[in-house]
Amino acid sequence: MTVAGSDNSGGAGIQADLKTFTSLGVYGTAAITCVVAENPKVVQTIRPMPPTLVQEQMELVFDVFPVAAMKTGMLFSGPIISAVADVFEALPAQRRPRLVIDPVMVATSGALLLRRPAVQQLVDRLFPLAAIVTPNLDEAALLCGRPLRSEDDVVRAAAELASRWGVPFLVKGGHLKGQQAVDYLVDGSDVLRLEADRIPNVQTHGTGCTYSAAITAGLARGLDLPRAVVRAKEFVTRAIATAIPLGRFKALNHLPHPPPDRA
Repeated sequence: MTVAGSDNSGGAGIQADLKTFTSLGVYGTAAITCVVAENPKVVQTIRPMPPTLVQEQMELVFDVFPVAAMKTGMLFSGPIISAVADVFEALPAQRRPRLVIDPVMVATSGALLLRRPAVQQLVDRLFPLAAIVTPNLDEAALLCGRPLRSEDDVVRAAAELASRWGVPFLVKGGHLKGQQAVDYLVDGSDVLRLEADRIPNVQTHGTGCTYSAAITAGLARGLDLPRAVVRAKEFVTRAIATAIPLGRFKALNHLPHPPPDRA
């Protein structure tokens, strides 16, 4: 299940999550938290769903489907975060899915996607329930309270955040400069460095959603956390490398294989 906002441009949010789930061989369900009018350049309008409607969507999925893994993306407000946490905590322990939290705070375009007063509710209510939290560089800097400018900063931030909340953290260093995009997964005393060659001149709209959705799919298929993260890194790297030209932008390729050459 993905609990996130709807992106009408199709590259991020619920749309990216469901494409990723399908490509990686799992059945996707969804609870929509917000409807967003956007494209890769700009977020124009955000309309949050009533928290009770988010709750109903989740409960009706759990009533019917054996959800093995779940991710959260754009939650936007404190009342929505509380509704999500309430539903999750009401499940019997044996029915709780593995929870991937992508702490979506700011869009690639710079738009604020999580109200500032809601940040504390996110970390208090949801972080302790997570199987993994996946902040990007800017989100990790906000959580740490300091800028992160180097690879050393990234690994230290991942260790600090994992220790603070007692759950694994994947801090993504894709916004750093350099020839490689390097991420760090810290789980207790275990540290995993993931690297991929940086791919120039590609829109990064939706990469965080796709990455966390791919981790969720791996966990749903029974992979252990490190293997799920490694495979997700491979998937999102391929999605960037084979991005599809569409008008003025290149969209991430969520297909299982690169699309056929155009006639």
